[in-house]
Amino acid sequence: MAAPIAKGGEEREIQKNYWMEHSVDLTVEAMMLDSKASDLDKEERPEVLSLLPPYEGKSVMELGAGIGRFTGELAQKAGQLLALDFIDSVIKKNESINGHYKNVKFMCADVTSPDLNISDESVDLIFSNWLLMYLSDKEVENLAARMLKWLKVGGFIFFRESCFHQSGDSKRKYNPTHYREPRFYTKVFKECCSRDESGNSFELSLVGCKCIGAYVRNKKNQNQICWTWQKVRSQDDKGFQQFLDNVQYKCNGILRYERVFGSGFVSTGGIETTKEFVATLELKPGQKVLDVGCGIGGGDFYMAENFDVEVVGIDLSINMISIAIERAIGLKCSVEFEVADCTAKTYPENTFDVIYSRDTILHIQDKPALFRSFYKWLKPGGKVLISDYCKSAGTPSSEFAEYIKQRGYDLHDVKAYGQMLRDAGFNEVIAEDRTDQFIQVLQRELKAVEKNKEDFISDFSEGDYNDIVGGWKAKLIRTTCGEQRWGLFIARKN
Repeated sequence: MAAPIAKGGEEREIQKNYWMEHSVDLTVEAMMLDSKASDLDKEERPEVLSLLPPYEGKSVMELGAGIGRFTGELAQKAGQLLALDFIDSVIKKNESINGHYKNVKFMCADVTSPDLNISDESVDLIFSNWLLMYLSDKEVENLAARMLKWLKVGGFIFFRESCFHQSGDSKRKYNPTHYREPRFYTKVFKECCSRDESGNSFELSLVGCKCIGAYVRNKKNQNQICWTWQKVRSQDDKGFQQFLDNVQYKCNGILRYERVFGSGFVSTGGIETTKEFVATLELKPGQKVLDVGCGIGGGDFYMAENFDVEVVGIDLSINMISIAIERAIGLKCSVEFEVADCTAKTYPENTFDVIYSRDTILHIQDKPALFRSFYKWLKPGGKVLISDYCKSAGTPSSEFAEYIKQRGYDLHDVKAYGQMLRDAGFNEVIAEDRTDQFIQVLQRELKAVEKNKEDFISDFSEGDYNDIVGGWKAKLIRTTCGEQRWGLFIARKN
């Protein structure tokens, strides 16, 4: 049973009583509210720690430190560590466990209290694990603003929360936890800004956002989400800021594409081409798949549910990943999602059985470097499958060249694209020109939109309808005249 909506001091009293009730035993099971906590902790804690930015010898603040599940680990690398929790018995237990670390200061305090006195620009890393979901919306907003001020320029905030619903199986008389949608936290922290005494403006730049893989693997649960933010001067974040302004809160653009491509998809042909292409991969249960440019996750859900594989989907769009995570809730399949730039992301060698990418790599300027990374990340015998926009051999027309420039695309002819995969080390490279299929799909999608014009306009707008129809007609002109091509590429690592 959820607690009634509370305000101000009443909210804090409810949360304090809730945690005093669940802090009697002071065990990992009590802190994680899960009977399987010990097993989960062995896999989950190293994963969380691996996601942190470097903090060796730096100033770290741990908010909601609890009995010290992470305190001892953080203390081993940090220069100074402040471990803070608002339950006295809990922070004393933490001190009894980790008090031998001389670089740790233990403090019983409420993060929402105005009496909490932390110097501005004094901390390199602020870490919290399951804290914000015990604060009201307003308290989260206020704390985010304070955290930004506490951070040094270039410092980081890392936090992890339960979203949508609870994960632990502990019985509770009532549950005042706020299981929010992930986009709430993204919006609050992105909108944070502050000024120093000299008038310089600062904000938080999103470094990463992902599901906790241990919960996906063990519970088929995508609701454990973590974020990493970096404090930057406002003018330093303009490139990414422009992306966020244009994309982050415009779900409408994604949803209207989904209407054309089909539920769960924002790539050519939707489920039909997905089924056709995935069939060539001969997926086996337990294999690991990386989907680069996963969109809203339709292809990932299809692979995980039908072939019992583990899928990691990455995309640069925060909104895409937010929608994908929301769609994953309740599906009980092994799919985890992460906001990530594939050109900056790293994975251990020989991690994946398959790397899959649909109409995404056209955005990547240095394809050879990316393909070399793909080769390293794949296991021996692993496959890569890519569909992508291409161009015809030779010099493009001025109109098509302007289109490529305006979109920021990097297009190659099908043969040259295949050669880049060979140069990266791949064998058995198949490079097929699928432009005829692309044209057929475009015609079918356009016909369906035009047939359901009134419904489309009713659900979106006439402007959206005209944008989609105009875009599809323009693609048909470029493809039927032979300038824009569509390629399918399959290759193997020996």
